[in-house]
Amino acid sequence: MLTVIAFIVALGLLIAVHEYGHYRVAVACNVRVLRFSIGFGKTLYSWKPRKPRPGQDTEFVIGAFPLGGYVKMLDEREGPVDPAERARAFNTQPLKSRAAIVAAGPAANLVLAVLLYSAVNWLGVQEPQPVLGSPVAGSVAADAGLRGGERVVRAGFEGDEIEDVRSFEEVRWLLTRGALDGRDVRLVLDRRSPGGERETVLRLSRLEAKDADAQLLRKVGVLSPWTPAQIGDVMAGGAAQRSGLQKGDVVRSAGGQPIADGQQLRDWIRGQVQAGKGVAATWQVERQGRLLDIPVTPDAVAEGGVPAYGRIGAYVGAPPAMVTVRYGVFEGLWKGMTRTWEVSALTLRMMGRMVIGQASLKNLSGPLTIADYAGKSASLGLTQYLLFLALISVSLGVLNLLPLPVLDGGHLMYYLWEAITGRSISDAWMERLQRGGVAVLLVMMSIALFNDVTRLFG
Repeated sequence: MLTVIAFIVALGLLIAVHEYGHYRVAVACNVRVLRFSIGFGKTLYSWKPRKPRPGQDTEFVIGAFPLGGYVKMLDEREGPVDPAERARAFNTQPLKSRAAIVAAGPAANLVLAVLLYSAVNWLGVQEPQPVLGSPVAGSVAADAGLRGGERVVRAGFEGDEIEDVRSFEEVRWLLTRGALDGRDVRLVLDRRSPGGERETVLRLSRLEAKDADAQLLRKVGVLSPWTPAQIGDVMAGGAAQRSGLQKGDVVRSAGGQPIADGQQLRDWIRGQVQAGKGVAATWQVERQGRLLDIPVTPDAVAEGGVPAYGRIGAYVGAPPAMVTVRYGVFEGLWKGMTRTWEVSALTLRMMGRMVIGQASLKNLSGPLTIADYAGKSASLGLTQYLLFLALISVSLGVLNLLPLPVLDGGHLMYYLWEAITGRSISDAWMERLQRGGVAVLLVMMSIALFNDVTRLFG
């Protein structure tokens, strides 16, 4: 139920903001708005304001099908217009007014994203401290000499100015962008880190990243913040319970190999499978000040078409040390604008790379994945839900700016043609382009829905 409610609230808010952008600029340009609809299909509820805006008699509607909305304006191309009202028809407006009205929808979504990111910055959010867990063997982080436990104090792209780092999430976002953009990342480590204060460079430009998924972060090598190698909740009937492990046990070594943190232990457990069966090994654990030797045989798990891996049926790793990240009014707003720009630019680059085949179409997501993330983020609290809304708002704004005829970006391309040539696109060409745009959009929606089903149920 939480997933459904969170999804409906997200869709309603983002669509309403998008359409309000069109509506508000249309009213400012003295264009008569006939209908403002959130959703399509059968009307569930409609109303008109008791005190309408001067010259407006807009009907506000909530439709049965929530995946979209529209603002219907007076337009000679859609029906007869009273000569007395012709000056208020959309098609009779100057080019700059029509372009402003069309661009206002995506712009409203981007402005909303800035405000949402800023709100999170002002409210403050609990995030893990920027202490790195053990890197994945053979990864870029491991090749750079990281061993786990390093505290990052400053970071940035190679060739750019580096900035102070306050949380692990800032490090992860920088590494994700670097991997997808093929840019190396500089990390300045605190003197309290293993090996003392130093600077290291992660050669992410060597990666050929096509998917923004968990495998990408495994190639980078930085999966999680540092946590103690401690056993948490133990599942009934799992390998941990059968072996006699208990909640609170701290693992010092496994199979004779010293264990530094929770990430190293998780990776070690996953690799304890041979010929489809778990491999037994002796663990040395600390329990209430005593060292115990406990033989543990992980269960072999095969799912999702990946090779079998080890699992012990227990939470591995204590919660990481946390820090409250909060900014003042102006710094929080600036960082909100910066994050919106970064996410927008990354989204556009990924879309462009998908078009030319440099990135996988698996990166496309549809309503099922959005609904799933809506529920998960809402269950984690207000700030996580606001971050989810901001991300989707950016995606909606950027998507609508794509030069597809059925989207706002397509109409802006028409107006660019009109500005260059001095004449509008003919009705015949308009119809052809609209059909082509619908076909492309349907293909994108089909791929996204297929990815959703594969991701959630495959």
